[in-house]
Amino acid sequence: MLKYERYQKNPVVNYPEREWPGKEITKAPVWCSVDLRDGNQALIDPMQVDEKIEMFQFLVKLGFREIEIGFPAASQIEYDFLRQLIERRLIPDDVVVQVLTQCREELIDRTFEAIEGCKQAVVHIYNSTSTLQRDVVFHMDKEHITEIAVNGTRMVKERAANFPGRIILEYSPESFTGTELEYALEICNAVIREWQPSTDAPMIINLPSTVEMNTPNVYADQIEWMARHLDNRESIVLSVHPHNDRGTGVASAELALLAGADRVEGTLFGNGERTGNVDIVNLAYNMFSQGIDPRLNLERVNDAIEIYERCCKLPVHPRHPYAGKLVFTAFSGSHQDAINKGMHAMKERGSDIWQVPYLPIDPADIGRQYEPIVRINSQSGKGGVAFIMDTYFGFKLPKAMHKEFANVIQEISEKQGEVSPEQIMQSFRETYLDKKEPIHFRRLQIEEMGGEVKSQFDTKVIVEYTDHGETKCFEAVGNGPIDAVQRGLNHQLGISIKVLDYEEHALQSGANSQAAAYIHLLDGESGRVTYGVGVSSNITRASVRAVFSAVNRLELG
Repeated sequence: MLKYERYQKNPVVNYPEREWPGKEITKAPVWCSVDLRDGNQALIDPMQVDEKIEMFQFLVKLGFREIEIGFPAASQIEYDFLRQLIERRLIPDDVVVQVLTQCREELIDRTFEAIEGCKQAVVHIYNSTSTLQRDVVFHMDKEHITEIAVNGTRMVKERAANFPGRIILEYSPESFTGTELEYALEICNAVIREWQPSTDAPMIINLPSTVEMNTPNVYADQIEWMARHLDNRESIVLSVHPHNDRGTGVASAELALLAGADRVEGTLFGNGERTGNVDIVNLAYNMFSQGIDPRLNLERVNDAIEIYERCCKLPVHPRHPYAGKLVFTAFSGSHQDAINKGMHAMKERGSDIWQVPYLPIDPADIGRQYEPIVRINSQSGKGGVAFIMDTYFGFKLPKAMHKEFANVIQEISEKQGEVSPEQIMQSFRETYLDKKEPIHFRRLQIEEMGGEVKSQFDTKVIVEYTDHGETKCFEAVGNGPIDAVQRGLNHQLGISIKVLDYEEHALQSGANSQAAAYIHLLDGESGRVTYGVGVSSNITRASVRAVFSAVNRLELG
């Protein structure tokens, strides 16, 4: 690749005493949604007040108890939005709203004006601390950058003293990942000393991966090192705010939790600046898939998708983990076969533990349906087609029949691409159920042949049928209805057919139940074999229809 020499490695942390690799995530963190601030500011068309209110109420419904609602001192829309939440009493008592502001006196004053009447709020102050920004943006040394943070903390502290509600301070050394660890610790400890948190009144230190600059393990090292060295750690809620510039935001957040983070700031579906914030939906479902309660109400992911796409005017990617339209879909034939077998094994064993190949969770547990699990295209195999016929329509095709019918669908998919379940069923009808010409079964009468001497042929059938439209009839005897019909057709049509296998099952239960019968038939003269299928409320009639279906498929009439 050209011009790679222009780039250099970002420094890693020399931290051999790390402990996070030996730990596991055992509980959900404190979640803070920043959809209405960081997510909203990254939209091509930011939300209006009514959309922000709808999104806020939905976030509350999902179970978020900390929600960053905006930068009220910087935007009239966000100021008005906050005032509406307060004046209309839309903030539940157990929900803490979070407001962002820079460490400037006029902005802090405006922020406190905006939260007037709020019972409790997080005032989130920040300033950039990274080596690069100190050099090329602010032209300031470390002492001046620290002074900005401490002065901002002092201003919030003074105003909080006269505020009738509860104020929680959050401080973020913006671009933490690009800041020397020793200096990040120095500035955070300076803020802690100024604020003086306690275990009864903690503060939040938020360590953002404002720009994801290295592999997730490096971020975890940074978080654990800070967690070990922060002053008054027992009075600190350690928060992370990962971005996704390298595509590893979720991994960074998970490793940060192993490293000691208590809280995660992120957005639904990872919306945010550039490549986005960490995806809380993804994180929460990852925990859920490991048997951990994510402490968010995400049982109906489609509701979240609908409001997100409408308010943010952005689509959820079809391959988005858990939420994408295609993530519970298998096109591969081997995958389809494994899913099919796994689903049947679950039913047979009656297990409460979800274990199905290629499906890390049960789609139904998050409000998704089974319908899209298997999709049929030219890459699919026999197992997928059989799964569709069983799951959608109740036809449990004999295993030996899977390939025969899959070949029929393969021809269709190679011409048009994906084949819908409805098309598959229509093709099944045309290929088997409606295969009634030229030999069309009409009526059947069965007589059990009595007598003192037991005979091999104890069943007599009278069959009425049409042959190329001409009504005909035959009588035959055999050791059962199917055998008798087979013998009668051989004699009547001058053919040599043999039933190789026979299966049947109920299609549905109740007064209007029907049965499906499958006949595997051999043409003794040509050696060709095929299946026929029949459906009827009477199982014997279904079986005879299956025999006629197979004869017509073999074109013996």
